[in-house]
Parts: sequence; structure tokens; C-alpha cells
Amino acid sequence: MRPRRFLPSLSLLLAFEAVMRAKSVSAAARELDLSQSTVSRLIQNLEAQIGQPLFHREHKRLIPSDAANRYFADISRALDMVQRASMGLATNASGGSLSLAVLPTFGTRWLAPRLSGFFDAHPGVSINLATRVKRFSFDVEPFDAVIFFGAADWPGADYLKLFDESYTACASPGFLARHPIASAEDASRLPLLQLETRGPAWEQWFAGQGLATDASPGMLMDQFSMMIQAAISGLGIALLPDYLAQMEIAEGRLEKVLTPAIVGGGSYWLAWPQEKQSYAPLQSFRDWIAQAS
Repeated sequence: MRPRRFLPSLSLLLAFEAVMRAKSVSAAARELDLSQSTVSRLIQNLEAQIGQPLFHREHKRLIPSDAANRYFADISRALDMVQRASMGLATNASGGSLSLAVLPTFGTRWLAPRLSGFFDAHPGVSINLATRVKRFSFDVEPFDAVIFFGAADWPGADYLKLFDESYTACASPGFLARHPIASAEDASRLPLLQLETRGPAWEQWFAGQGLATDASPGMLMDQFSMMIQAAISGLGIALLPDYLAQMEIAEGRLEKVLTPAIVGGGSYWLAWPQEKQSYAPLQSFRDWIAQAS
């Protein structure tokens, strides 16, 4: 049994969350379609139930305490989890849903074009996608699984390796017409576009061409989609995962530079909390993506 004292009603929590987010009782009251006095009373009832003041009262204004700010972060996550669970049940009561965090460009360029195959095989399962670039804790973020790049070192998770990353250097036809590249030495003297999460990538690529060089990469970017557009615009040579380079190369917007597909130093992984191991939608997705990759 959970002590009722530490399980405030949803009306109390929604009032608190709205006041914290809207930063005023009047704005929260308009959002909740309640009177200001009702919202104030709900806040007082919440403070009385948990035995902790959450706001300082100054001239009819509520100033959140440090405790309120900490409580707000936890309550917001909890309400978000309840909302996600309810939405998943309402939209797909029979098959279940999978909340999946994915790298932005991987999601749009590799995963999304293949997802129809998953839905054909598992019509009862829905997938909720959200992009995440940086690592997070499954205890904090309400995800069932994540697709990430790197090594199998996500804390408290189990893993499925999808594939190793291979690099292909690419540049626009116009850039290559202005800067012909016959050797790795030629490439080392040109602007080299770099992704901030792939620090050693150019060193690995030049080593794969048989050249040890201290060439300094140029523009630093945080997403491959930005790098692709920069290369198409003629700003330099992009070093792209092979699966990302294929579309632009096929369409003629980029061309390969020297030897393609040099194996890099990381892999793509599916990871999930250990307690989710037997969750049916995750099992279905895990089995499917193991075949798709």
C-alpha cells in the first residue's frame, strides 16, 4: 500500500504544475478554467497534505521555493508519463506502444523509410518517436528504448548492436570542379567539415587512405543534416556515414571523394532499460530491427 499522504490528487498536482509553468495564479486559473481562489486553495491543500510550504507569499504573489522547483521537475515528468501511457492506451488498446528516442538524422534518413515494414508486420503496435542528441537516464526520461551512436556503455541498459559506422567523404560537383582531388594529400589541404560528436573521424578516414596527417578540420557542426547542406552548398568536404551519403550521391548533389566507406570507431545501438526486457512492443521492435539492420 502506498501512503495516501504522499499521493496527492491529480487536481492538486495539475494546479501546482500550472502555477509553476505559467508563473502566476491568474494565468494558471485561466488555463485550468478555474477561479483564482480555487487555484490558491488547491495549492494550500497540496502544501498541507505534503507538510511542506512550496511558495513564499508576497503581495498576493506566489514565489516558488527551491523545494517547489525540485518538486516541479519531478511532478512534470510524472504527469508526462501518465499522459503518454494514457495516450498510448487510448490510441492502441490492443497492441501497445513503444516510446523510442532516436538521433535526428538517423531517424529521418535510416529509420523512417523502413518503418512501414515494421507496421506491416506488427499492425497493432504504435511507435512514438522523439529526437535526443545527448545521453539521458531512463529513470528520468519516459522512454522504452533509445537508438544511439557510440559504444555499449549506456548505464543500466541492455543492448542490440545494429551496425558499425563507415565514413564516406563527399563534396558537391561544383566544389570538386574548383578543387580537383587526386590524392589524400589534396583533400587534406581543403576545408573539412566536422561533426562535434565525431572528433577523430577525419583522422580515421585519412588513415584509411594510407595517409597520416595533422590536417585541421574546418567548420564544426552538431548535426549531419547541417553538414550535408553545407557540402551541397560548396563549403567543403563532408565526412558522412555511408547510409547518409547514398541519397545525395544517387541524386548527383554530392560525389564520393577517393575510397568510400572507411570503417569508423563507433556503432549504432538499440538500448532499453533492463526491466523492459520482456515488454511485448519492445520485443517486436527489437526482433524487426535486428533483421532490418
